[in-house]
Formats: sequence, structure tokens, C-alpha cells
Amino acid sequence: MHTESSPTPPALPPRTPWTNRGSRTLRAFLRTETGSAGLLLVATLVALVWANSPLSGAYEDLWGAHLTIDLAGSGVDEDLRHWVNDGLMAFFFYVVGLEIRRELELGELRDRRAAAIPAIAAVAGMAFPALLYVAINAGGEGAHGWGIVMATDIAFVLGALSLLGDRVSPGVRVFLLTLAIVDDVGAIAVIALFYSSGIDLGALAAAGGILVAIVVLRRFGPVWRGPAYLVAGVVLWYATLKSGIHPTIAGVAMGLITAVHPPQRADVERAASVTRLFRREPTPAGGRAAVLELSAAVSPNERFQGSLHPWTSYLVVPLFALANAGVPLDGDALSRAVTSPVTIGVIVGLVAGKALGISLSTLVAVRAGVGPLPHGMHRRHVPGAATLAGIGFTVSLFVAELAFTDEALRDEAKIGVLVASALAAAAGVVALSRRGRDAAEEEHGPRHLDPPAADDEHVLGPLGAPHTLVVFGDYECPATRTLGRELRTVRAQAGDRLRVVLRHLPNDDLHPSATLAAEAAVSAASAGRFAEMHERLLDHPIGDDLGPADLLAIAEEIGLDPDRVADDLRHHVRLAAVHADVDSAARSGVTSTPTLFLDGTALDGDYDAATLLRRLDEADADG
Repeated sequence: MHTESSPTPPALPPRTPWTNRGSRTLRAFLRTETGSAGLLLVATLVALVWANSPLSGAYEDLWGAHLTIDLAGSGVDEDLRHWVNDGLMAFFFYVVGLEIRRELELGELRDRRAAAIPAIAAVAGMAFPALLYVAINAGGEGAHGWGIVMATDIAFVLGALSLLGDRVSPGVRVFLLTLAIVDDVGAIAVIALFYSSGIDLGALAAAGGILVAIVVLRRFGPVWRGPAYLVAGVVLWYATLKSGIHPTIAGVAMGLITAVHPPQRADVERAASVTRLFRREPTPAGGRAAVLELSAAVSPNERFQGSLHPWTSYLVVPLFALANAGVPLDGDALSRAVTSPVTIGVIVGLVAGKALGISLSTLVAVRAGVGPLPHGMHRRHVPGAATLAGIGFTVSLFVAELAFTDEALRDEAKIGVLVASALAAAAGVVALSRRGRDAAEEEHGPRHLDPPAADDEHVLGPLGAPHTLVVFGDYECPATRTLGRELRTVRAQAGDRLRVVLRHLPNDDLHPSATLAAEAAVSAASAGRFAEMHERLLDHPIGDDLGPADLLAIAEEIGLDPDRVADDLRHHVRLAAVHADVDSAARSGVTSTPTLFLDGTALDGDYDAATLLRRLDEADADG
């Protein structure tokens, strides 16, 4: 047993929080959506007051006024409401397409297993409401409105969550955002397949040809600039409008084909070099070259999303609400709505259908082991999050406009959307507030490792040791590196009493090369060189890049085949193993790096060698 007196523990770097993980682009997206919720609410209230005031005639006159754009006898003639719904909303759906593509390539949907639970929840959260709506309206004139109840409005959802502050884990936001993205995919498919009419095959073929041309031309030559995308998008929008497919689908298609990729080191270095030249000789040509190189260092997807998302959130969507939320609420309209199958179907679908579909599918999928809930989200959060997802608003109002030509049915549907969204917001906030407190109380209890450590993991020390210390770490986290040095002392003094098992929890937001470094460690493990790679990664100077070149240099230094490691990194052959460790961290309640588990139970407090040796002695005494 360890009996030597220990010196005063050194100052330890603070652990790195992991629950705040998320790309800068994602955080910017969430901030914009949350901020727009207030403006969206104001626009809705203004529309309702205006449409029910003595100036209601002016409301209808304004949005019913026609605007015609004609060029050589061919053009578009629509009232202002349809210019907003068919035209400006194409930009909204373009941003939706950009976000879907980004999440699939770089975000929450990249890890298919982590995205599985919210994706299943989204599908059930679309199916249950639609079935309830159809059951209430079967055979009636409102049956065609089933698509109204399928959507979740992420702006209002995030706005409601902002009222709860830190009482709700960021994991709940990630769950609802991922759900809403899959939800958007479903809503887009429904609009394209079921709410389009009078298909013109010639125009549809032209739209397809334009889309193919955009993809082909993008592959030949430099990345397209904004004006080129805008011109191509307008032509595609016009062809889609004439084809009979709802023209907002053109926006989604453009978003989905817009390239996204992480910043490439060579591009960043080239931009920095050109910028330095401009500082030495500031000429107009040098300034333009610097701007172009800086722009090219960021993918078109993220560049366009950064420039357009504030406009769609703060202008387009509130303008849409102003144009469409002005529903008459006089006595006759309300009395019809109370007994209307359409209104009742919308309310039941959004409030009850969303809550039941999402809750049941999520809990069943988690119990079946399909995947984990996001970090920090507990099962007790699920009913409240599911209820909050019943805020349909923007896309629900949009589909209501498409579903009904009868103005009375359309107004009844819109009343249902407004009432359901208000009920879902209130009930969801109350439920999450209560469950958030319950979950916080649960977190004070002991946390246990799931799954238990196994002999075929990354083990340092004797396999038959009586005690096992499992470490969740990040090779670029300063605290993890400090712990690595402390563990050398612990292992030297503990001898055969302890084995150390390493699991990966990379935080790509704070440490851009963390996942790649973890993949390199797993690649080394496959060749029997994990310990050497692990120690070299921990000893790499803090602040120096751990990019592919550095990882391959380390691999060659410890005797690995750099070509094989390069193939592993290029094709992410070992990424599944890293994701398995991340899943384990989620199931084990890990919220920071490094986190340690001794014999399956989490160790809180300091992680210096003296403290860890004392805890090991205590485990010996208890055993």
C-alpha cells in the first residue's frame, strides 16, 4: 500500500467541459434562431391585432396587392403574400438545406448512431400527429391538411428553451435541433410530393437540368462566388415554379448541393500568406486577392449560411408571420374553430401527437440500445422536450396555405396552429423546468461506468490487476495532458495493483485536431503500438498543431507504417471506435475531460498523483 507522505499537490488545470461541445457554426445557428424567436412573436401579434382591428381591410389589401415581373412576355404575377411565401421563403428553405448538408457532413448527423435517437423521434413525431389528424378528419373536407401537424419550429422551440436558462442541459437543445433538422427533411418531402399540383414535365426537366449543370460547373474550376449562385438559384426557382413543384424546393436543392468541408490547413496558410503580402503592400489588387483567399478558406456552405441566416431569421420569417398569421378572431370564427375538425385535428396532432410519438419512440429506442441520448440529456427530459416540439408555427402555417384553397378552412387550420403552439410552449417549458430540477438532483449521485472496462481496450499495465482506472480524455486538453504525467507516477508506485484503460472523448470545438489524434491512437493500437503513440501525443507541445503531418511524423518515429496510418486517417477507418468511446461517455454521465472511473465508479475532485494513490489505497481497504 502507498504510505509515503505526499507533497502539496501542484496546481492542476481545470477540466474541460464537454457538454458545451458543438461547432462554432452550430452555436451561431442556435444564437440566431433563439434571437429571432422574439421578433417572430412580435410579428405574429402585430398580424393578429392588425387583422382584427378596424384596419383589417388594409391588411388584406396590402397582402392581396399584385406585383408582376415580366420579361419579354414571360414572368410571374403574384400577390404580395405569395411573393413572400413562394419567393422570399425560398431563401429560408435554402438556409434549411445548407444546415441539413452541414449537419450531415460535419455536425450532429455525421455520427449516425448519435443521431439515430432524435432521427427516430422525428419520424415518429411526424407520423403520430398525421395519423391523429387523419383519424379526426377522415372523409371530411379538411383531410388534405394532415401535413400541417408534422413540423417543428426550431426558432420558437429555442426561444422557449432560453426562458429556462441553464436549468436545461445543452443536450436537450442538441436533441431538439437534430430532431428539427430531420423533421425539416420530412416536411420538405411532404411539400414536394403531396402539396404540388399540375406538374409540367418540360419545366421540371429544365429545373433538373439546371441543377445538374450547377453541380457539374462547380466541379470545374474555383468555388463559385455568391453572385453566380444567386443567378443560378433564381433561374432554378423560376423553372421550379413553372413546373408545378413548390418553388421553395429549389432553395432546398441549392442548399443541399452547396459544398461544405472543414477549413483546410493549406487554404488557411495561403490566405495568411496573401494577407501578409497585403500588409506590406496595400494595393487594391492585393486587397481583392486577400479577400478572395480568406473567403476560399471557408466552405461555401458555411460562408453563405453565415451571410444569409440572419436575413432569413430576422427579416424573411417574421415577414412571413406578418403576412400569414393575421387570422380573424371574431365570434363567428372562434365558434367555428371550436367545433371544426380541422382546428381540433391540428391541436390534437401538434400537442398530443408530437408528445406521444416522440416520447414513446425515444424511450423505446434508448431501451433497445439503438443509441445514446445527447450528453447531459436524461430520460426525464424526454416528455418535456417532446411536448415542446409541438410548436409547429412557421412550416405549419406554410403548409396550411398550400393545403387549402377554401379561406375558411385555412383560417381554422391557422387558429389551430396558433393555439397548439401556445399550448405546447407552455406545457413544454413547465415540464422541462420541473424535470430539469429532478435530473440535476440525480446528478449528485454516484456515476457508474457503462460499459465496464474490457481486456481488449487500450490498456496500460497488467491485465490481471485488482483495480482498474478508466480515463476519458482528449489529447489536446491541457488537463488530460497533466493527468498523463500524474498517471506515470501513479502507475510506477501502484505496480501490479492497477491497470489504466484509456477511452477517447475529443472536443473538436475547442481542439480541432482532437478526433484525428484519437483516430491516430486507435490506428497505432491496431499495430500494437498504442502505448508509444499515447505517450507521444500527451507529450506534444501544447499550442502546436496536431494535424495530419504531425500525426504521421509521430507514427513514423515510433516505427509504424505512415502510409497505412495516412489511409486510416484519410478514410476515417478508426472513427467508429472513437465514437464508441463517446457513446460510453454519454451513458456514463461524463461531462468533462479528463473524467476518471476507479473500479467502475466516477472519481470527483483533484486528479494529482497523491490524491489518486490515496483513492487507490482506500479501494484496497474497502476490498
